[in-house]
Amino acid sequence: MNPIKLVLPPPISANAYWKSFVLGKRIMVAPSSEAKKYKKIVEEIARSSGIKAPIVGRVHVHIDLYPRRPLDWQKRAAKNPTNWDDTVKSIDIDNARKCLYDAMKNIVFQDDKFVWSDSAKRCEPDGEGRVVVTITPLKIETPQASLI
Repeated sequence: MNPIKLVLPPPISANAYWKSFVLGKRIMVAPSSEAKKYKKIVEEIARSSGIKAPIVGRVHVHIDLYPRRPLDWQKRAAKNPTNWDDTVKSIDIDNARKCLYDAMKNIVFQDDKFVWSDSAKRCEPDGEGRVVVTITPLKIETPQASLI
């Protein structure tokens, strides 16, 4: 199976993804309505990209996180050509990763427990905020019997 590439809207913050509530004497945690909306958007994009069922088994996930480019980006770039985008507001990679994995569960891959490896980078803002996610199915290597 070939890698799958999805262009998604920026994920919501992990702080907004989960809501806590009291049930009897227990505190329960569940996805928020905002999280459910985001997951629905991910599902719609995945389906329109031809994904009919989640990948079974291990995957590698790569995330390219593009913050929204601010209107004053040229002014910022003139001041600091090398690192102008350090001042651009963006969700951090780790926060984005968890929300993306939860949103893709049972849509793109079975469960985040099958994410065997991952990588991510924050990219220079070049327009609208987005995240480009590439999911690569991993072959399970069978151990070779040692030759004597």
